Amino acid sequence: MVTIEHPNPIGPRIRSLRDAMALSLRDLAQRSGVSAPMLSQVERGETSPTLAVAERIASGLELRLSQLLRLDEGGQVAIVRAGERRSGTTGPASGHRAEILTPPLPGQRAELSRHVLSAGASTGGPGDPPMHEPGSRETALVQSGRVALSIDGERHELAAGDCVTFDADLPHHFENPGSDDAILLAVVSAGLRRS
Repeated sequence: MVTIEHPNPIGPRIRSLRDAMALSLRDLAQRSGVSAPMLSQVERGETSPTLAVAERIASGLELRLSQLLRLDEGGQVAIVRAGERRSGTTGPASGHRAEILTPPLPGQRAELSRHVLSAGASTGGPGDPPMHEPGSRETALVQSGRVALSIDGERHELAAGDCVTFDADLPHHFENPGSDDAILLAVVSAGLRRS
């Protein structure tokens, strides 16, 4: 029988993933086929799961075993220098420029991007990326200027320093009603569902 010895304790990771999915121990037990007492012992670090048990737990969390164990990831620190930012997909003449600030790591559940909207420009135009996957959440911070968020038929005016969080899988777009560029940072976190 092979048990998992991993430099990062797996128990706290399972607990945080379970909490993020709003699952009780009983819920995860039903989804994974691993008993609630065993899950509790693993989460508290009292026992290490076998590979077979860890694989069932990963499946219950809708992850691959490698994602649960973070085997897909490199080191603990990933830096994206200012000159290394990836360009976001935007329409060339839309007045919307986007840069992805986070590295393209496997299993990453959130992406930070910086958006510059020219006067009168908006996101969600031709060539902009499609709506986010089901279960996604977005948090946006207006760094400078003014923007209006139109989401699900409602409009919200935001000024520099304002921060908004919303369900990103609803129809939405940001627009700049001002006469100067508006800059905002956006974090999109995917649901924990994994294919």
